[in-house]
Amino acid sequence: MNKPELEYNQNEDHMQLEVSRVKQYLTKIFSGGGKKNMEKIKQRGKLTPRERIKYLVDDESIFNEIGAFAGFEMYEEEGGCPAGGTVAGIGYVSGRQCVIVANDMTVKAGAWFPITGKKNLRMQEIAMENRLPVIYLVDSAGVYLPMQDEIFPDKEHFGRIFYNNARMSAMGITQIAAVMGSCVAGGAYLPIMSDETLMVEGNGSIFLAGPYLVKAAIGESIDADTLGGAETHNAISGIADYKFKTDEDCLDQIKKIMAKLGSLPTAGFDRAASIPPGKKTEDIYGIFPSDRTKPYDMLEIVKRITDNSEFEQFKEEYGKTILCGYARIDGWAAGIVANQRLTVKAKTGQMQMGGVIYNDSADKAARFVMNCNQKKIPLIFLQDVTGFMVGSRSEHAGIIKDGAKLVNAVANSVVPKITIILGNSYGAGNYAMCGKAYDPRFIYAWPTAKIAVMGGEQAAKTLLQIQVSALKKQGKGISPDEEKKLLTEITGRYDKQTSPYYAAARLWVDAIIDPLDTRKMISESLAAANHAPVTEKFNVGVIQV
Repeated sequence: MNKPELEYNQNEDHMQLEVSRVKQYLTKIFSGGGKKNMEKIKQRGKLTPRERIKYLVDDESIFNEIGAFAGFEMYEEEGGCPAGGTVAGIGYVSGRQCVIVANDMTVKAGAWFPITGKKNLRMQEIAMENRLPVIYLVDSAGVYLPMQDEIFPDKEHFGRIFYNNARMSAMGITQIAAVMGSCVAGGAYLPIMSDETLMVEGNGSIFLAGPYLVKAAIGESIDADTLGGAETHNAISGIADYKFKTDEDCLDQIKKIMAKLGSLPTAGFDRAASIPPGKKTEDIYGIFPSDRTKPYDMLEIVKRITDNSEFEQFKEEYGKTILCGYARIDGWAAGIVANQRLTVKAKTGQMQMGGVIYNDSADKAARFVMNCNQKKIPLIFLQDVTGFMVGSRSEHAGIIKDGAKLVNAVANSVVPKITIILGNSYGAGNYAMCGKAYDPRFIYAWPTAKIAVMGGEQAAKTLLQIQVSALKKQGKGISPDEEKKLLTEITGRYDKQTSPYYAAARLWVDAIIDPLDTRKMISESLAAANHAPVTEKFNVGVIQV
């Protein structure tokens, strides 16, 4: 076996292990609050949140789960919060692509942790940006009281959910709420601010204050069903619109409602007949290096996600550390901006390191982003970037100015942006290549992704120098062995904070995906984005030339 074949096999084995790790974590996450809690809800004749979603979405259709890793390895003192206590994503119901949000009553009775609120707000953001109908499957005990200060009062906390309910209603976005369990306190506003409210008898209840609080507040003794059950709100208060005996009957009615929605204007993004890639998609595992410092040809990755492996390069001979060009992905027309990881020779004769953004590549990418906005073509960013080039040559050539052009173009882009983080996503390179702060419609990470202000080795050494300097100022010495131990501790802590799991737990990315699913995820994201007409005019504002 020659060296290229050996490296290919090593890369393939490494990626398979990384993907396997993701699946192992997801298996645990999908168990929610555990077997015991699952059994409890079964005894009440209820479906689990994942069973509800499976029953609701069309057979053989794709359900793109968002935020499965939300809360991962967080709130451990509280017993954890798998998937942020909410199962959510984008699926098809009666042929209509929509956002689905289901409280997981097996996790602390569906109570809202801080990450639960952040995840629900993210799903509403997706619905608003892409003009997608929303289906809420409500089964929640409300705010998790021990952490109420982190979920209740601020702008992006619990109350923002109802603010968004009102805004979406005004925007003409359909919202359907099925109350299949508890819906208490402030959370009671969500179903009532939706277009239609469905309730399941015996399990569903809506009230601002439950029986215990009512007794404490006004001395009235009353049971939950009489206070705010399905019969009460359908026959007496008029708050609810339908009542059903079972979860399944309730979900069937949602399907009927969705089947009757009228058509709305689309963005009109161009889509032709889909053609599979001409090159084997499975080769991605072998092409992408297990050692993130090693070079590889990003063009070979691009050709394994595009239709017929075709990619029309823009300014191919200029700014070679960023690839720009037009392609189709599952039939959708798209503009691709990708970091090239090969070291290349510039027209000046200078060798440019792969993964670094130079003056010419920033200038080229900015112009390409502008072109895609002019032509109403969605943008796909493939990130594996270590940052902008530093040093006197780049500074004197105006790297900050050229970088600002790119950042300006990306920030003001009005066509949908979808970001995939393959490997490194460091420093301002994260911003220029449409990181989370730059409002991508969707942002996904491969299991090999790393997100940080700088590379782990550089950051650890910088932090070590700061700590050693602080100790010396205190008159304390540090031996080489102690210094080595401290460096190892810092590196370990930093590596954990830069992992894709850390990012996904905090919703910096929407999902960690199998690289082989990249094409499918981009296609589904473009399908969602096509529901929202582009009404803003592209304008980059003031830039240095």
